[in-house]
Amino acid sequence: MSTVVTTSEGLEMLSTGNILELGQAANAIRQQIHPGNTVTFVIDRNINYTNICTSECRFCAFYRPIGHPEGYTLPETLIFEKLQETIVAGGTQVMLQGGLNPLLGLDYYINLLQFIKGNFDIVIHSFSPAEILHIAKKEGLTVVDILARLKAAGLDSLPGGGAEILVDKVRQKVSPKKISAGDWLSVMEAAHHVGLETTATMVIGMGETYAERMEHMEKVRKLQEKTGGFRAFIIWSYQPGNTQLGGEKISAWDYLKTLSVARLYFNNIKHIQGSWVTQGQNIGQLTLAFGANDLGSIMLEENVVRAAGTSYQMSIDKMVELIRATGKTPAQRDTQYNIIKTFD
Repeated sequence: MSTVVTTSEGLEMLSTGNILELGQAANAIRQQIHPGNTVTFVIDRNINYTNICTSECRFCAFYRPIGHPEGYTLPETLIFEKLQETIVAGGTQVMLQGGLNPLLGLDYYINLLQFIKGNFDIVIHSFSPAEILHIAKKEGLTVVDILARLKAAGLDSLPGGGAEILVDKVRQKVSPKKISAGDWLSVMEAAHHVGLETTATMVIGMGETYAERMEHMEKVRKLQEKTGGFRAFIIWSYQPGNTQLGGEKISAWDYLKTLSVARLYFNNIKHIQGSWVTQGQNIGQLTLAFGANDLGSIMLEENVVRAAGTSYQMSIDKMVELIRATGKTPAQRDTQYNIIKTFD
C-alpha cells in the first residue's frame, strides 16, 4: 500500500478489510499524528433556533413546514438565556443551526451574531453550508459576501452539517430539495477563502454504497489539499426513527470500519471525531481504538438526532470517566483544538 491511501485502496478496505486490522492500522496513524495519550472533548450547546424548513429532507424528523402548528423560531431572549447557561456550565462554543426558514433574512443573523459577541465570551461555530446558501439566495448576494458579513458580525467558524453523502445520486433520493454536493463544497471553499475554518461531516447508512462513501471522502480530501481549511472530519450514522425515509440503523461494526478507513485516508485532516451521540457511549469508547482522537461535544442541548428517537445523555463527569476507562487522558478543548483543561 502506498503511503497515501488511494480512493480505490480505501474502497478495498471498506469492502473486504478485516475490521480489527483496520482498527489497529488506524490507531497507529492516530498515535503518529497525536503522540501521547490525550483524548479531547468540547463543551458546547447546539441551539436549533428554528425548525421551519423548506428543504423537507426525508431523513429528518426535526423540521416542520411553514404554517405547521409545531413550527417555531426561538425568541432571542431564550437564545440568550441558553447562552448564559452554557457559559455557567463551562461551555466555550455555541452551534446555532436551524432550518431553511424563508422568514429570516440576513439582518436577523447579523443582529444575533453582534449581540452574542457583544455580551458573551463564546466562540460562534455556526450555520451549515445549506443555511449560508439559503441566506445568499434570499438576499441576492454571493456566498462570499454573506460569509464575509457574518464573519464581520462575529461568526468564527462553520460546522460541516448538511454534507450527508456528497454524491448527488444519493442526495436525490434522501433530500432532493437540499443543497447539492457541489454547492456544499463551494460554500466550504468560500468559507476557507474568507478565513473561516470549518469541519467536514458524513452521514452513513442511508442506502449509499461503499464506493459512494469513498467518493464523499475523496471530494473532501481534494478540497482540503486546495484550502487546508477543514479542522476535523466527523462521521454520523443515520437515525431512521420518525423519518419519512425509514430503514434500519447500520451496525456498529460498519460504523467503526468506516471510521478506521477515514483515519487512514485523511492524511491531510488532523482530527477524526468519534460519535457517541449516534452510537452511544460504549461504541463511543471503541472509536478511540479505531482512529478517533476526539469525542466531540458533551452537548448541553441537541434536538435533531433526538427527534429521530435517539437520545444519549452526557455530562462532563461521564465524558471524563468514559475516556479514562479506555486508559487515556481526558482533556477539554476549545473549537480550535487547543487544550483548556486536562483531567489527570
